[in-house]
Amino acid sequence: MEFIAQELDDYVCAHSENEPEQLYRLNRDTNLNVLRPRMLSGHFQGRVLSMLSHMIKPRRILEIGTYTGYSALCLAEGMTDDGHILTLDKNEELEEMVSKYVDESPYKGRIECRIGDAMVIIPALDEMYDLVFIDADKANYLNYYNLIFDKVPSGGYILLDNVLWSGKVLKEVEEGDVDTAALIELNKIIHEDERVQEVLLPVRDGLTIIRKK
Repeated sequence: MEFIAQELDDYVCAHSENEPEQLYRLNRDTNLNVLRPRMLSGHFQGRVLSMLSHMIKPRRILEIGTYTGYSALCLAEGMTDDGHILTLDKNEELEEMVSKYVDESPYKGRIECRIGDAMVIIPALDEMYDLVFIDADKANYLNYYNLIFDKVPSGGYILLDNVLWSGKVLKEVEEGDVDTAALIELNKIIHEDERVQEVLLPVRDGLTIIRKK
């Protein structure tokens, strides 16, 4: 399922900030050499993440789900001069590719890529994060939300990707489809969570922006 018609997507990208050259190469490299390149944020969503980061000006960012590092590099564009990103992923196979692009970026030394189970790593983190981006296994989204909530200060932000799940959130959940069921529950719980202000944007596959009150 396409997120929007290709012609509209082309128009949106043509009238948004140009994709930086390094990210263009990473985008192309991912699409040519990595399985499921759809998982990449891509030009438009990447510019949205960059814009949000510039608006928030975070000093500490936590990303759950690195993939090939595209979104981490986008978020890094808006962090403070002493800012730092910790990005978590369990896929060791992409570690070399991520390190290559991080090391050649202006943010070398400020983006830490850690391989492991986020469900184990997050409870051990002794840090507060101005911005958290969740883009990992959908079945655990609510677990991640609960684990990081107290590590975000009042006025901090949480972003969640793929919350429309190719429109499946509008359909009857098929037997065994734990991801869709989890996202439907998550969207409902966040909407009813009086501790936050939230907006679900139809950006690509759905991007929820949460501000902690």
